Amino acid sequence: MGMNDTKHILLAGATGVLGHHITRALERAGYIVLALSRAPEAAVRADLLDRDQLLRAVEGLRIDTVVHAATALRSTPMRHKDMYATNHLRIAGTTNLMEAAQLVGARRVICESMVFGYGYRDFDGRVLTEEDPFAAPGDTAVEPHLEGMRVKERLMLGTPGIEGISLRYGLFYGAGGTENLVALLRKRQLPTVDDHGRVLPWVNLADAGTAVALAVEHGRPGQAYNIADDAPLGFGAHVEMVAETFDTPRPLRVPGWLMKPMSYAYRVTRADIRVSTAKAKAELGWKPQYPTVADGLRALVAPSA
Repeated sequence: MGMNDTKHILLAGATGVLGHHITRALERAGYIVLALSRAPEAAVRADLLDRDQLLRAVEGLRIDTVVHAATALRSTPMRHKDMYATNHLRIAGTTNLMEAAQLVGARRVICESMVFGYGYRDFDGRVLTEEDPFAAPGDTAVEPHLEGMRVKERLMLGTPGIEGISLRYGLFYGAGGTENLVALLRKRQLPTVDDHGRVLPWVNLADAGTAVALAVEHGRPGQAYNIADDAPLGFGAHVEMVAETFDTPRPLRVPGWLMKPMSYAYRVTRADIRVSTAKAKAELGWKPQYPTVADGLRALVAPSA
């Protein structure tokens, strides 16, 4: 396939929600996105978990930059087992994708990571920077998730000959994601809990996509960047803000212990994480279009207001 390899970007996970936002941001910046996924309409059709199929699919391509935004999630994870397919993809899928990146002669690879790599716990109000290590093994319940994030970053940042960059995102919300919460709230199927002062980093999906486009051009090789808005918010407060903004029935507030059967969601609601995004703002020139969740939610309802 003949192409100007510096303007074509191979995007794994292009058909997902985040992938759509990344595609728009890259195209606005003048890039041509080649979608890599299992979907029939993908320009490069392959399963990241099928090494031989993937390598055959990219054979003959010359690509300067690869972006890894693939996920196995199809809905909000509630139990630990809901994360297992994504954990496997983060390890086996990333291993295969890095081999494919080397095959197409990629210079740069950018991957989606998460602030939960630091740990699903209470950091006592300390603001985490990219110099803080990812969580060490030992937390049995969430170790499979943490190991997936650790391995994915090691592969991304440590593959010889590749300028790897990792974007450590806060929790996603926005177009393509928040609608799922709204549907649950309208059916009165989404309770909320008291945050007890705990907060989490959030990022609008549109701002997440913009961060990828900026990382392509300005990211430093071997570096990680925290990507989150300017106002961390508790999980319960987030749900209640969505309900208020979209005028749904107010969610039932339940004691935290009632969340325990939803094991993954329970750990998320018990975490207290704050991150600095100073590095992304200084080095990438990234600034959230939506500095707070409230800003982003208002923008979602504005067209119908």
